[in-house]
Amino acid sequence: MTSAPLASVLFVCVHNAGRSQMAAGFLAHLAGDRVEVRSAGSLPGDRVNPAAVEAMAEVGVDISAAEPKVLTTQAVQASDYVITMGCGDACPVFPGKTYLDWELEDPAGKGVASVRPIRDEIRRRIEALVAEIDARAGS
Repeated sequence: MTSAPLASVLFVCVHNAGRSQMAAGFLAHLAGDRVEVRSAGSLPGDRVNPAAVEAMAEVGVDISAAEPKVLTTQAVQASDYVITMGCGDACPVFPGKTYLDWELEDPAGKGVASVRPIRDEIRRRIEALVAEIDARAGS
């Protein structure tokens, strides 16, 4: 018997090619099927940033098959947490959702050495998010 996910999380950045893809990859990796994971962009790029893919592969998380997706109102409505990363006012707001804005450097145009610290900060935030989701589910 499979149980429903504890929460649904949507990560949003402009191009859905770096930060939001790394965050989605970490959350899926660390929380498994306990959390439903989505990512999208207000102006999605053509592909996921190769430096982000490489940086994530270094820590055992494969995001090579991920593709940028357009942000939809439906994705926001279906999510318990909406975590924005530099998308400004492009994200619609609905009551009852938890909105977080993570200020993170944009990895666009950077090499893997510059993406690693961004990746590591995203992982730290994802670990805290998983702990929060687990704590809410236990209360």
